[in-house]
Amino acid sequence: MTTTDVATPEMSAELEANLQKIEALTQRLMSAISSKKQINPALHGPDSALYGKAMQAYWQEWLQNPAKIIEHQIEFWGKSVTHYVEAQQALAKGKLQPPENPGPQDRRFKNPLWDEHPYFNFIKQQYLINADAIRSSVEKIEDLDATEKKRLRYFAQQIVDMFAPTNFLATNPDALQKALETEGESLVKGLENLVADLEANNGELVVRLADESAFEIGTNIATAEGDVVYRNDMMEVIQYKPTTEKVRETPIVLFPPWINKFYILDLKPENSFIRWVVDQGYTLFVVSWINPDESYSDVGLESYIEDGYLRAIEEVKSICDVEKVNAIGYCIAGTTLNLTLSLMKQKGDKSIKSATFFTTLTDFSDQGEFTPFLQDDFIDGIEAEIGETGILKSFIMARTFSYLRSNDLVYGPAIKSYMMGETPPAFDLLYWNGDGANLPGKMAIQYLRRLCQDNQFAEGGFDLMGHTLDLKDVDVPICAIACETDHIAAWKDCYRGVQKAGSNSKQFILSESGHIAGIVNPPTKKKYGHYTNDDTSLAADDWLSSADYTEGSWWPRWESWIAKRSGKWVKARETGDKSHPSLGPAPGTYVSVKASA
Repeated sequence: MTTTDVATPEMSAELEANLQKIEALTQRLMSAISSKKQINPALHGPDSALYGKAMQAYWQEWLQNPAKIIEHQIEFWGKSVTHYVEAQQALAKGKLQPPENPGPQDRRFKNPLWDEHPYFNFIKQQYLINADAIRSSVEKIEDLDATEKKRLRYFAQQIVDMFAPTNFLATNPDALQKALETEGESLVKGLENLVADLEANNGELVVRLADESAFEIGTNIATAEGDVVYRNDMMEVIQYKPTTEKVRETPIVLFPPWINKFYILDLKPENSFIRWVVDQGYTLFVVSWINPDESYSDVGLESYIEDGYLRAIEEVKSICDVEKVNAIGYCIAGTTLNLTLSLMKQKGDKSIKSATFFTTLTDFSDQGEFTPFLQDDFIDGIEAEIGETGILKSFIMARTFSYLRSNDLVYGPAIKSYMMGETPPAFDLLYWNGDGANLPGKMAIQYLRRLCQDNQFAEGGFDLMGHTLDLKDVDVPICAIACETDHIAAWKDCYRGVQKAGSNSKQFILSESGHIAGIVNPPTKKKYGHYTNDDTSLAADDWLSSADYTEGSWWPRWESWIAKRSGKWVKARETGDKSHPSLGPAPGTYVSVKASA
């Protein structure tokens, strides 16, 4: 057979068409990237001084204890060479057989080819060897400030995660297999997804986590019945319609965080905290915060307190004709509820009968997993960005939160969407997660500088509205719910804040699971249990070790607590009154305002 007799594989018409699509999409891709607005470079990573300090500490160790550094290098070289030799020996046998030891398990490498195919197994094992060497190098650095080392550890792990072989087409067997099976169509769809995400966010790469076309607020999400009974520039107040003939005399006003939207508590009927509370016989009001634009740049915490908390409480008291309300604050709204309670204490205002806090931080002495982002270089960058835009944009916060769990919230979804060409799932929780809100510039800096960095409130020195606010002033009965695996508001930090509050009546409940799933945990699911212990004077570990465990949701336990502080049964209230006519049905209008990149 001559060379002219060799059959040349023909490109299928489908594959050829897909390649032409890629060419057209590439032009859109370049156009989308070129439209990206530049943000302050400090928001992309730590100041170079961090790596300079690490390098200096590393070289000092080299000079003072070279044997230790050499030992570490030799260990890495040894593992790498041994791994290479074993792979060569396997190939020399002429069989594509898996090695005797395929290496440790990692859920990113669940495709059997990572263990069974010599090529993919070599890549996987070498990556894990490299990753281990990087982590080990960081841990062995001495003479580095504890905070700086924590930051170095975090950013080193980001590098390790970013360079995982699963993140690249040529070394991802799942993506390669699907590309072959679909004649390249999966790659075309993936590129379409990538371009669509870039175009939707002005050139910023924000990985879409959910199919946004599957949800419409007020139609199949956030559907509990109620009316907007008050509105100002900061918020809408929603009163939910009763589902019982009688209700407790004392109403509940719930303040959700304004980093996201309130409907996390009303995703669907079966897991709606809002519906459940109403069904237990309570008059429930929920605040829906404005999604601020640049015109809100000078709005600070004082505005949230004066025009949000205090205004809402007064309107609820007027509608229900009562002197007191029970209040709930979630996350940052719980922090601000504490500030409000301190202010009310100093002003002699006794309008709040009890306070419930969901995953609320008030003592920031331990910055936890947010340590990498709460140092001056990053906050300086935020401040500079706010100086130009007037707001802290939602995508900056979303990106920060996502990279705390980068494999789950960045790389995993990106692989499925961009390399596998899959449509994001129609998952209500992930839809809500992507529906963020901006923060007013002044408020963001107050929170980051004075609360997170300086911990002024817990240390009795937070000056606001002509008062010096102090956590010790929070003296109403409190019930705090924290979540065991919460990476945003670590439970021990929440617990420490409760301990420092001035109240003589404290209930602390620790739910299983994380920041959202531990709170949105309806009794019908019987999924996550909770811990209780009446002795809040104990150290956190001692509190947990001696706590009682109860299977199932904490909701009924909280309801029995709030019932004792909710007065007698009265006739169910219709929404609003003559002075508060309906301004529109729930979930209102503010909740639909989207934040742009």
